[in-house]
Amino acid sequence: MAKHSAREMRLNLFLTSMGHHEGAWRHPSSEVERVQDFSYYQEIAAKAEAAKFDSIFMANRYSVSKKAVQYGELGGGGMEPLILLPALAAVTKNIGLIGTVSTSFTEPFNVARSFSSLDHLSNGRAGWNVITSGTDEEARNFSLEEIAGHEERYKRATEFLEVTHKLWDSWEEDSLVKDKEAGVYALSEKVHEINHKGSYFSVKGPLNSPRSPQGKPVIVQAGSSKDGIDFAAKYAEIVFTAQQTLEEAKSFYKKLKSRVRDFGRDPEKVLILPGICPVIANTVEEANAKETELHNFTNPAYSLLQLSNRVGFDLTSYPLDGPFPELPEIEAIKGHQSRTKLISDLAKKENLTIRQLLLRLAGGRGHYTIAGTPESIADELQLWFENGAADGFNIMPQQMSEGLSQFVEFVIPELQHRGLFKTEYAGGTLRSNLGLEAAKENVSLF
Repeated sequence: MAKHSAREMRLNLFLTSMGHHEGAWRHPSSEVERVQDFSYYQEIAAKAEAAKFDSIFMANRYSVSKKAVQYGELGGGGMEPLILLPALAAVTKNIGLIGTVSTSFTEPFNVARSFSSLDHLSNGRAGWNVITSGTDEEARNFSLEEIAGHEERYKRATEFLEVTHKLWDSWEEDSLVKDKEAGVYALSEKVHEINHKGSYFSVKGPLNSPRSPQGKPVIVQAGSSKDGIDFAAKYAEIVFTAQQTLEEAKSFYKKLKSRVRDFGRDPEKVLILPGICPVIANTVEEANAKETELHNFTNPAYSLLQLSNRVGFDLTSYPLDGPFPELPEIEAIKGHQSRTKLISDLAKKENLTIRQLLLRLAGGRGHYTIAGTPESIADELQLWFENGAADGFNIMPQQMSEGLSQFVEFVIPELQHRGLFKTEYAGGTLRSNLGLEAAKENVSLF
């Protein structure tokens, strides 16, 4: 494709230890013995930063299946984002650090304090991926019998964000004076109690952490259901999404940007990053062979458990070589509605058996997998970027170390050659590097 100019693609690395393919940890080249080794994650972060990735993102799940651990359910390490990311902050300088925390199992004060601390420690590189979680298994680890309904979770999440924003704003920008001679550390008239009393939370405040370099972390969201789109349109600055085709991605992009405008926000200040799962080789045939090799390391029993959990419907009694069954109406799904719809639509559209569907999902759980050459992958990214489907991409290497190295060595230089991706950081906070607005005090979003 021809060279591009002006608009700059944003790239985030979706960090897991061994990679996004279910079979990655079993591959002969994997370093699964290092799955809890900090130096391994430090190497990955350094590689991503040297390549000028805008940010690193860590997902978070709050349960593990006893039955599935033997198949590698913790092959991704099971690391707590708000433990690992501050450690990575100490060994990086420019790359953003985005951690996932659920609003269903935590308290606003704790979350506001944690992200304020991460923003201070990283000199303004913190981001919060806001999730509501979606499974009964997770709920039962937090003294609940079952997960709340979809609409209820988003109501709680809305108030949760209201409280965290009030807490981050409880310290004015010029509240700290640190005057040793006068014995005044902060101006008390510029530090405020929030005295929030709502349907879910009662919080006095102020936050016991001064205003951080960004004021507030960059807010990230990943839901694509109706509730999720409205939530993202109101509050998110980065939106992660799973889309299988250019046309579907364009439709989502247009819908979300329109909703952002409906809520009085600038659509240019909300970045949409679809997940892309690359398999890179010298030829398309070699890339397909690499993907097939990874498929050979999957276990259908584990894959079926994962899929059942993802769609909130027990599929274990259905024959692997039979058709994907009809699911309940999406509105009746308590869990991840948008991903369930994507998976169900994919199975119907391509007339996939359950076994075939499991392999389609093995590399990205519904995100778009591209097997090809560096040039063909760059072509596809450019096509989406220039045709109203993406502001950048959430890169999800099938094999983390090897796949990231190949993306960094071959795809990024191709994108840079085309003028699509930066060669240096702008410098400063994550907000400034992404071209996002500074977080203003006391701006009502609620």
